[in-house]
Amino acid sequence: MPNIDIPVSVDLQKMFDLPACTDIKLPKPSPLSVTLPTGGSLKAFADISKGIPTDCSMTFSLLVQIAPLLASMDCLLKILGLLQPLIDVIKGLPFPPVKAISDFIKAAVKLAPCLAMPTGAPLVPFVKDILCLILKVLKCFVGQLKTIAGVMGGLSIQIQAAQGSGNAELLNALQCAQDNATTSAQHVTQAIEPIGALLGLLGPILSLTGQKPIALPAMGGATDAEALNQVVKILEGVTEAIQIVTDAMGGC
Repeated sequence: MPNIDIPVSVDLQKMFDLPACTDIKLPKPSPLSVTLPTGGSLKAFADISKGIPTDCSMTFSLLVQIAPLLASMDCLLKILGLLQPLIDVIKGLPFPPVKAISDFIKAAVKLAPCLAMPTGAPLVPFVKDILCLILKVLKCFVGQLKTIAGVMGGLSIQIQAAQGSGNAELLNALQCAQDNATTSAQHVTQAIEPIGALLGLLGPILSLTGQKPIALPAMGGATDAEALNQVVKILEGVTEAIQIVTDAMGGC
């Protein structure tokens, strides 16, 4: 059967052309953080379940974290408010000023509710629930990273085939897809970082319950499928450690 060339307009021909990689390239992750008065920092959580994070979603994530942080600082600020009148009382011994004693009593009354904070056994349900949440989200990350690693591995094979056949147009499209897969992996691995910070904050409370703190080891870059699989192995090791602790507390 003979081939018949049908002329088409330039505009129609452009519709059949593959888009340039710059037009469909995924945005690089842009981390956001808030410096804490104590010298540490809060990092924005990238909610990968809702697609590629944006500046708006990352900012909202920080706002959600800041609200409970401000609430948790309440007792700390009351303790700091107690120190100055206490210093004034001590300086005035053996006959401290009446005003210093009055200010100290007022500050102590405000602090009283904070002294009822539970320690030891009553903390177990609280710690267990947080660890169960961390366990679930880590498993989610592992599943997504495994999927991306599979995609990256398949693209590598297709890229080699395109290079061998000299198909420049297909090669360009495949390399663009590989770049996007790498960017997706970077978004996921970046979203894991705040989990490590959360585990660090949970460490002292874990010690009060008789458990050893759990740390998230440093992870390498997600540049290819092999590197991504190494990250998966690290996360699986952490999930196993958390699973052991939560099982000892009654399980999730």
